[in-house]
Amino acid sequence: MKYDNNRPPMAVILADGIGSHLSPMTDSSAKCLLSVGGSAILERTIRNCLSCGISQFVLVLGYRADEIKYFVNKAFRGIRVTYVINDRYRDTNTGYALGVAASTVGSSEFIRIDADLVFDTRILRQLTDSDLPNLLCIDSTGTRMTAQMNVIADEQKHVRTVGASVDPKLAVGVSIKIEKVSGKMAPLLFAELAIMMENPANLRADLAAAYARLVEKGTIIHALDIAGLNWTNIETAEGFTAANAMFRSPIATVSRGQQRALDEATEKEPHPT
Repeated sequence: MKYDNNRPPMAVILADGIGSHLSPMTDSSAKCLLSVGGSAILERTIRNCLSCGISQFVLVLGYRADEIKYFVNKAFRGIRVTYVINDRYRDTNTGYALGVAASTVGSSEFIRIDADLVFDTRILRQLTDSDLPNLLCIDSTGTRMTAQMNVIADEQKHVRTVGASVDPKLAVGVSIKIEKVSGKMAPLLFAELAIMMENPANLRADLAAAYARLVEKGTIIHALDIAGLNWTNIETAEGFTAANAMFRSPIATVSRGQQRALDEATEKEPHPT
């Protein structure tokens, strides 16, 4: 693993959803502010970003937007954050939500993260350390194939298609819904989303559909396998319980030097024979 601190991209976090499948917990709270292991889900995401040197954020908000703004402004003073509002959050999905941030992001390199995702910091560090420009994080571990966004990739790890309709038997892994988008690909992605949203049938399309369309048009997106590292999407009460079992303690910001020391200590631990 590399520890060079290259200039990191901005993080675009989609936090506009209602989380209706988590009702009644989300009746009085934004889903991203639910506590997992003693820390709010969104706090975990932002601290993971800070641990990787990312300090510029775009948050797409909708449901309980003021509540989320208050939390972030109070918990993270000093970070650069721009709030973008998706007024149609009740009848749209991640494709539309990211498109709302098009004018804010422009042609900047960015990392897109779903706000209902809880994940190991090392996943994001692998993504930011990679020299490849366009990356889609996948997990090739069979037990994770219960998620819906299956990915087909070739021997060079070039994504061939991704989506809920992809046959899991043909997939090399499942998208965990973290991607790195280069400054060159960003305008192409936003243009594709704009075209898609001209058709009302695409308002509830997942962002993966736009990636699949770009791949068909010749854009190269690489699959980054993060198998072995912990992550989970919190979409149901069962997922919430699983997240709390997987992540049992509050989150802390860990510098690259601290992470290197932790990894080196782990490597030196005696292994059972």
